Amino acid sequence: MDSSSSKNFLLLFVTFLNFFNILLAKNTPFSMSFPLISTQLSHNSSSKALFLSSLMANSHQNRNTKIMPRVVPSLNYKSTFKYSMALIITLPIGTPPQNQQMVLDTGSQLSWIQCHKKIPKIPPPTTSFDPSLSSSFSVLPCSHPLCKPRIPDFTLPTSCDQNRLCHYSYFYADGTLAEGNLVREKITFSRSQSTPPLILGCATESDDAEGILGMNLGRFSFASQAKVQKFSYCVPIRQGNHTVKPTGTFYLGQNPNSHTFRYVNLLTFPQSQRMPNLDPLAYTVGMVGIKIGEKKLNISTRVFRPNAGGSGQTIVDSGTEYTFLVEEAYNKVREEIVRLVGRKMKRGYVFGDALDMCFDSVHSMEIGRLIGEMTLQFENGVEILINKERMLDEVEGGIHCVGIGRSESLGIASNIIGNFHQQNLWVEFDLRNRRVGFGKGECSTQV
Repeated sequence: MDSSSSKNFLLLFVTFLNFFNILLAKNTPFSMSFPLISTQLSHNSSSKALFLSSLMANSHQNRNTKIMPRVVPSLNYKSTFKYSMALIITLPIGTPPQNQQMVLDTGSQLSWIQCHKKIPKIPPPTTSFDPSLSSSFSVLPCSHPLCKPRIPDFTLPTSCDQNRLCHYSYFYADGTLAEGNLVREKITFSRSQSTPPLILGCATESDDAEGILGMNLGRFSFASQAKVQKFSYCVPIRQGNHTVKPTGTFYLGQNPNSHTFRYVNLLTFPQSQRMPNLDPLAYTVGMVGIKIGEKKLNISTRVFRPNAGGSGQTIVDSGTEYTFLVEEAYNKVREEIVRLVGRKMKRGYVFGDALDMCFDSVHSMEIGRLIGEMTLQFENGVEILINKERMLDEVEGGIHCVGIGRSESLGIASNIIGNFHQQNLWVEFDLRNRRVGFGKGECSTQV
């Protein structure tokens, strides 16, 4: 075959493929899956602070600019609690794509990647993104609207840097800073399938190995910018040996397991309803109660709903490790656990100023059996069942703690269902129908 014939054949073949893909797109719901890794973060990395992303407070404010704080009541508050486990996915970013590890975070808006600076004689981290290698990369100039009047649901403090580029500074509740430039970049899934250029953060002042995939309801989250109709994930069970990284699954689009899910509607709040302790961009669900064993705890449903100031909302957050409850709910849970196993509790011990129902390792198996299962109850009869093996987490030196803490230990006023209590559970965020679905899963065996 001569070269002209080869070119014609190739052109016809590509045309056929494109036509075939169009037909496929019309008849098959969009679905793409990625491995989801549950991994322990290094304690010398500030990534451990990223799990407070849903609690982010803005501490830089420009004159004549009003920046709304999120759910941290004090801008000067610093939590001493450090998370250790992350849900990591790897996405192909740029043209040609560079694989980037990102923390899956349904509690924050901005997605950002690690961008290395070119420093002579110092090799960049192997996991960082090199903008010079991507033909689709561009930096937002200071003239961009995001660097001008503040957009109500885009809570990043931005400014012009010395190069007249749009600079952001992102502070987390424990004082960790992530900063760099706002940029536009594609996520390239294949040669024929990529997102349009999305607004991302390109972090240069950070030692973290991972970036963040912000998936909340904000208009600049990845889900919103990429017009994702639904996404879901299955969190694998943690292994006792932290060198083993169990793998689950993350779906963009249709999940073949969704016919088994049960759904609870998201609670929505009008934009005009400004409450100081409410995060309007979080996935807020109607929780109605908690059971331990067969006993329904005497907790008023009002403590799981936002009050006039926004305190009490119940959030499903992949980026928070443990579950945190407001004072009234937490006290009832602790009271029942003390009744069941109080004499075996480790006196005077609190892990990270947050978890205070802890036990020595010699009692851990027995404690799980005595406490039994816990059930988180939601509207529409939806439940999350937490079996006895998932009640305790080994936090350090053989010490095991119930994976529930007081919200006030983080300086917040919300109930948060973290990823520890999402193990072996499909969680689907159906943005089109504004609901969250839950379903049983054997997450570590998903492909």
